[in-house]
Amino acid sequence: MTTHDREGSLSGLTEREAKEFHSIFIASFIGFTVIAIIAHFLVWQWRPWIPGPHGYVTGFLDNAHIGVKMLTSHIG
Repeated sequence: MTTHDREGSLSGLTEREAKEFHSIFIASFIGFTVIAIIAHFLVWQWRPWIPGPHGYVTGFLDNAHIGVKMLTSHIG
């Protein structure tokens, strides 16, 4: 390959190399986006971004209180 093949390109890539890079870049971007969407959905299922009227903490404390009652009832 001579320098004549690369003269008109700002990136220094031939047209074939640029198309190959572009296809890899697009596939990687789509893969990253899909993984990010799945991760956001899973986190949203675990803890919604907008809390309820009592916030996040009350639900956790209610569950902990129930767990302590169950544990103490089995011990005593």
